[in-house]
Amino acid sequence: MVEPRDTGMALFTLRAAGEVREPQFGSVEDDLDAEMVAIAGAIIRQRSGNFDPSTHRDRYQEALQQLIEAKTKGLTIRPRAASMPPPVIDLMAALKRSLSQEPSVLEQKTAKRKRTRQTLDRSQPALLLPLTGNRKRNQRPSADRAGIRIKKRSRGG
Repeated sequence: MVEPRDTGMALFTLRAAGEVREPQFGSVEDDLDAEMVAIAGAIIRQRSGNFDPSTHRDRYQEALQQLIEAKTKGLTIRPRAASMPPPVIDLMAALKRSLSQEPSVLEQKTAKRKRTRQTLDRSQPALLLPLTGNRKRNQRPSADRAGIRIKKRSRGG
């Protein structure tokens, strides 16, 4: 159906009675949380107000009006240069390029191992032994104790 409205028309799709069916919703009142309804009502009241269309500008209509006025005056109108969208990047090609430029993960791990081996201080081998945490605080390392026992045996015998 077409119906006149102000300076335009309104179009409505009409349905036969057989095409219209009852809504299949549950009971709305039981499902709603009263606190949430109150919050929604407060938001709506806060945001509602009188609409004044004179406060808004229609930039498209203004630009169109300027274009019409320029044409009626006989001015030559040059179309604005359309902005070119940025080129679409082929993600697969970019990924392949980045992988070919960077060393592989395996190469990075082996290079890191080589660097750590080179930086270790070999002049203090006692510091490189793993600590078990079973030693008492004032006790000497086991290598020193073995040397002391050997010395004691060699003196006494």
